[in-house]
Amino acid sequence: MSLMFIALLPFLGAIFPPLLIRAGRNAAAWSAGGTTLLALIGLLWNAPKVMRGEVVTARLDWAPSIGLNANFFLDGLGLLFAGLILGIGLLIILYARFYLSRNDPMGQFYAYLLLFQGAMVGIVLSDNILLLLVFWELTSLSSFLLIGYWKHLPAGRQGARMALTVTGMGGLSMIAGLLILGNIVGSYDLSIILTQKDLIQASPLYLPALILILIGAFTKSAQFPFHFWLPHAMAAPTPVSAYLHSATMVKAGIFLMARLWPVLAGTEEWFYIVATTGLITMVLGAVIALFKDDLKSLLAFSTVSHLGLITMLLGFGTKIAAVTAVFHIINHATFKAALFMSAGIIDHETHTRDIKRLGGLRTLMPITFILVTLASLSMAGLPPLNGFLSKEMMLEEAAHTVWASYPYLLPAVVVLGALFSAAYSFRLIAHVFLGPVRNDYPAAPHDPPSGLLISPGILVFLVVAIGLFSSAIVGPIVAVSARAVIGGTELPYYSLKIWHGFTPALYMSGVASIGGLFLLWSYGFLDRIWNAMPRPEAKVIFDRLMGALERASRSFTAVLHDGALSRYSAIFLIFTMSLALYAYVSGTHSVPLNAASDVEFLGAIGWICMVVSALCVVIFHRNRLLSLVIIGMTGLMVSLLFNYYSAPDLALTQISVEVVTIILLLLSLNFMPKTSPIESTFGRRARDIIISVVAGLGVGGLVYAILLSSFAQPSISEFHLENSYSGGGGTNVVNVILVDFRGFDTFGEIIVLGIAAVVIFALTESVLASNVRAKLLNRTPDKPLSKDVHPMMMVVATRVMMPIALMVGVYIFLRGHNMPGGGFIAGLVVAIAFVMQYMASGFSWAAARQKFPYHAVIGCGVLVAAVTGMGAWFNGLPFLTSAFAYVHIPGLEEFELATAMFFDLGVFLAVFGAIMLALESFARFAWQPGIESDDPMNINPDRDYIQPNGEET
Repeated sequence: MSLMFIALLPFLGAIFPPLLIRAGRNAAAWSAGGTTLLALIGLLWNAPKVMRGEVVTARLDWAPSIGLNANFFLDGLGLLFAGLILGIGLLIILYARFYLSRNDPMGQFYAYLLLFQGAMVGIVLSDNILLLLVFWELTSLSSFLLIGYWKHLPAGRQGARMALTVTGMGGLSMIAGLLILGNIVGSYDLSIILTQKDLIQASPLYLPALILILIGAFTKSAQFPFHFWLPHAMAAPTPVSAYLHSATMVKAGIFLMARLWPVLAGTEEWFYIVATTGLITMVLGAVIALFKDDLKSLLAFSTVSHLGLITMLLGFGTKIAAVTAVFHIINHATFKAALFMSAGIIDHETHTRDIKRLGGLRTLMPITFILVTLASLSMAGLPPLNGFLSKEMMLEEAAHTVWASYPYLLPAVVVLGALFSAAYSFRLIAHVFLGPVRNDYPAAPHDPPSGLLISPGILVFLVVAIGLFSSAIVGPIVAVSARAVIGGTELPYYSLKIWHGFTPALYMSGVASIGGLFLLWSYGFLDRIWNAMPRPEAKVIFDRLMGALERASRSFTAVLHDGALSRYSAIFLIFTMSLALYAYVSGTHSVPLNAASDVEFLGAIGWICMVVSALCVVIFHRNRLLSLVIIGMTGLMVSLLFNYYSAPDLALTQISVEVVTIILLLLSLNFMPKTSPIESTFGRRARDIIISVVAGLGVGGLVYAILLSSFAQPSISEFHLENSYSGGGGTNVVNVILVDFRGFDTFGEIIVLGIAAVVIFALTESVLASNVRAKLLNRTPDKPLSKDVHPMMMVVATRVMMPIALMVGVYIFLRGHNMPGGGFIAGLVVAIAFVMQYMASGFSWAAARQKFPYHAVIGCGVLVAAVTGMGAWFNGLPFLTSAFAYVHIPGLEEFELATAMFFDLGVFLAVFGAIMLALESFARFAWQPGIESDDPMNINPDRDYIQPNGEET
């Protein structure tokens, strides 16, 4: 199965749960589980190649000119993480089916979960850092939806906002770091970047890139000082917590550090930043976890601690530490997912997660007790469970690591962290399950149905099995994953077994375990000290910081963003002119190479007319209708000048746009005052005149200097002229540029145009739902209105013009590839024909004959353009690369068939739909159902005639 399909499958599968929920909760769960299982099968299909040391790849050139390629690759590290994401995801889907109540929208939950799953799979399979960044930000957005799934809980909403804020800001930092990294190497493909260690580490940009990338990784993996968001994400449902904290979101930062380990590790900067941050996080998270009374909070801070442990191992920069980190990633995923699910079971059955309200559950919930005990002991690092093996390897590596010339400092701090880790693990068992049975539980405790036990049961089985038979079960995947982390070089010797003899690691582990028991024994005394001790609360600091930033932004915005367009324009122009002046003063000035051309009489007349019309707009701008007419005259002069200087395509477009915009603006002006009041003082007007004159002269001077100088780069116009026919199959260079050479720009523009029309529709919907429309309809016109609402001459003229205009539109559309025209102009022409029908016969008459919604027209246009662009992929070409051929039919001239015509059809539909939707939205302001006549004109000769006595019938 293709890696691309594996990465996209969860996104495609996210469509079905919300639809199938109508068929029942099981149908939604089966669709989500089936999607994940299919992706997992596809991953396992490629696993044998990876286990043999091969790298599976899939490439798709999206925008190669800017390095944006949809490239995927699967090596040992990607196989490990993708397997954890999909494997544990499958167990989470099963668990969630029985955990969520009937009041929870399960279809929506599974859709969010699959979106998040797809984003995570995309991260670990991406071979392009730009593509990785896209998936990285998708994890932040989808996790926001998951954490805030219970929207009725304020804690859930706040936790989601906090997670999005912290990880989103870290993501912005990481974007900058990865772009610097790609710039150093000269490529954005990870497979190339990972081979350039010497080049990267020798670059002066290595340290800035390292810091920026690590900020992104630390925020995502909740490393100090960004650790505080993770515990507040516990407001999410337990399946979300189990998934985020065991195999997915918090492991994304770990994955990034492991992925870039071959080129970033091995320097002092890497060691002191990464190892120190991981060590602090490990100890701090363990200490806080010990004193948390909420089960999920305890497990959340334990996750923070173990993520710090893995970060510290990667920071050591040695090969054996990388092997240990990979091994602990597997072990942590198994016991932590099992513990979160078990915590959810306890909450589900007892209706509380407060440890102080629990205790004595050993006999009441025996199966849950066994699961939690085994998983907790593994988390504490006791034999013969899998957590013991990786903890021993970690302690052994820490024992031989020197920090700042102090050989015993780091081992001592690591033992302290392991001691607290053992203590909170023991507390989880003792304070929840041991002790006497209580009689004040919120609900009668009992083991849950088997549906909730299957998933944690499988994970706990793996905890025990990996501990006993680690070499056989995970030995191969650890080896191939660790080899990918260290850059494909030879692995050091290591042994995944329980007994290594009497080593420093064994003594350190014994101290940590015994010390953990001592802390548990003295917990009451320590808890009182902890509660009495003043300490900074990260959440409080974060809230105060965000509050201060909000107040500062409000103050800053109040000064600059006061609603006055003149102020915005003044600030923008002054800033732009300052930059231009700086460039002029500090730059060099070349001697003009081109001679000024002679001034032509017609061109000068057109220029004078535009200057005069522009001045008239300034002078008469308070009369809005007159200003609009003058603006239309300016647009007409621009159209004539375009045509005079041999740009008929631009002239056609300009004049069509002018007609449409003038009509829409006239319609808008109908609901607005006809004059603008005097609001600015004489001093402000004088300021604005000075700024505008200086800016205008500056732009004019810049254009004049450019025309007299030669360009630094060869003009791209020559390329377009030479390749328009041979490469795009058309002789109309402008149209070939729009639909082929710059087709991606055009595609984005029609999307933006459609969005603008939909926004206009949404705004008018909100206005129509208020009392504003009533005020508009009941206002007193400042001038008498015409009694002839639908003039007969105009109705007849528009009826006659309609088929002619449609024929002209089709003609302009079909000729556009070789002569002036195309989909954009054709869409404007056809829209004008339809607009005239609305103007002549009224909204009611035209709307009654409208057979298709304009929203759908916009959507069809974008969809047709997108499908046409994707068709190039089947020929192995980049998106929107057109194909063409010349066909000769006997009796007809040879003609061309090009896929660009279908793209142009999409442009036509989007432009037409956007204009008509905007028109319809404005027209509905004045529409009064039942008031307008059903007839298209006021006077109907067949209906109305004059009696001889002068009476009208």
